[in-house]
Amino acid sequence: MRVLLVRHGQSEWNASRRLQGQADINLSDLGRAQADRLRPVIDEIGPCRAISSDMSRVRETADRIGAADAQYDAGLREIDVGKWTGRSIGEIQAEDPVAYQGWRAGTRTPPDGETWGAFSKRVTDVIEAQRTDPCLNLLVACHGGVIRAVLHHYLGLPPAQVIPVAPASLTALRLGDNKPARLELFNYRPERLDFEAPD
Repeated sequence: MRVLLVRHGQSEWNASRRLQGQADINLSDLGRAQADRLRPVIDEIGPCRAISSDMSRVRETADRIGAADAQYDAGLREIDVGKWTGRSIGEIQAEDPVAYQGWRAGTRTPPDGETWGAFSKRVTDVIEAQRTDPCLNLLVACHGGVIRAVLHHYLGLPPAQVIPVAPASLTALRLGDNKPARLELFNYRPERLDFEAPD
C-alpha cells in the first residue's frame, strides 16, 4: 500500500509563524491556492481511498485536492502543543531555545502539551487500521507533525532529522506486507521547492 501524505495548505497562523497544534485555524488565501495547484497531481495518482484530520484547514485542503469524500479522523490531528498554542515560534525560541529545539526533536513536551510518544502512537494507530483493508494509493490529508510521526514510526527517522514539510506538499511512503517501508517521495510541491516551511 502506498500512503500519500499531504500536509494542509498554508493556514492563517502559518503565515504569521504561530504554532497551531490543535487550534482550528482556517487556510489562508495562499493556502487555498497551494492546495488547488496540488490537485492535478493527486488526480493523476488516483487515490483509492482518503482519510483526513478533522481540523478545518485539513478538511478544506482535502476538498480542494479532490478528496471531498474523505473519512475524517481526530486521530490525525496535529500534536497538541499545550500552552504554546497561538504563540509565535520566534517568541518561544527567544524565551527557551533548548525547550523549542527539544520539542522539534521529539524529546521535550510543551507545558500541558502532548508527548511525542503518545502523539506518534495515536497517528500510527490510524494508519495501521487502514492496513487491514489495503488499497493501492491511500490519501492521508494531515499536518506536518503527522508526517514526521509516520516517517519516524515506519522509517526510523527521528523528528530532529526531518525538516518541516511544506504546506500543500506530497510525501509518499510504500508499506509492504513483508518488506521494510520505503520512502518514495518527500516534500513535493508542483510549483516550487520549499525548504523553509513553518512548523
